[in-house]
Amino acid sequence: MPQFAANLTMLFNEVPFMERFEHAAHSGFKAVEFLFPYAYSAKDIKEKLNQHQLKLILHNLPAGDWDAGERGIACLPDRVNEFRDGVAKAIEYATTLGVPQLNCLAGKAPAGVDRQVLHKTFVSNLQFAAAELQKANLKLLIEPINTFDIPGFFLSTTKQAVDILSEVGANNLFVQYDIYHAQRMEGELAKTIENNFAKIGHIQLADNPGRNEPGTGEINYPYLFRLLDKLGYQGWIGCEYKPATTTEAGLSWVATLN
Repeated sequence: MPQFAANLTMLFNEVPFMERFEHAAHSGFKAVEFLFPYAYSAKDIKEKLNQHQLKLILHNLPAGDWDAGERGIACLPDRVNEFRDGVAKAIEYATTLGVPQLNCLAGKAPAGVDRQVLHKTFVSNLQFAAAELQKANLKLLIEPINTFDIPGFFLSTTKQAVDILSEVGANNLFVQYDIYHAQRMEGELAKTIENNFAKIGHIQLADNPGRNEPGTGEINYPYLFRLLDKLGYQGWIGCEYKPATTTEAGLSWVATLN
């Protein structure tokens, strides 16, 4: 049976961030993930994890000015120095928090910049980041994101991500496979997961349409969970969905879909 981690950016967001750890633990979660830790001290987050006996399984590298609409900087040729500084900052947090993997958001392709330039920048940045994370015994992830929710996002399909993995050539670089994003961009979820299973380092979920909890939309999650068991998936599945009502009211899916 899959292990589920609460995404604290999306779940329990009716309470302040630092209170969400308690809510996650009381709701039965043993692990959490979130977008970014950088607005808080690593020491304070670590205390919350320890207090509630939670594992932190994922956070992202710094991704630019999120509030201004940026969604990553890794493909941007004029932000390479900022990206490298962000890698160092992320590793510092990860070391304190005990997180085993970091996700790198590619960012949105800016108008007027040749796509091949963006590709080369992204590959070069990933080679740098993977080498730095390897020194700290960390995995690096890249996540294809659908271009309906984030128009212009540079990395949008599993094939593109897998091709980039091959080009980067780092043994600690994997795909973060978000089932919701993959359904919107390409479908063929089971076959895509099966064909690329060795390259998938982390999985996230939400249903479609609406990006709400499993069981509210078209995705056959019981089938996918059985497939992941058959394939021998040992990782966590991050619950990165928008609760249809409240987080607690929507958690019945865990029992009904397993």
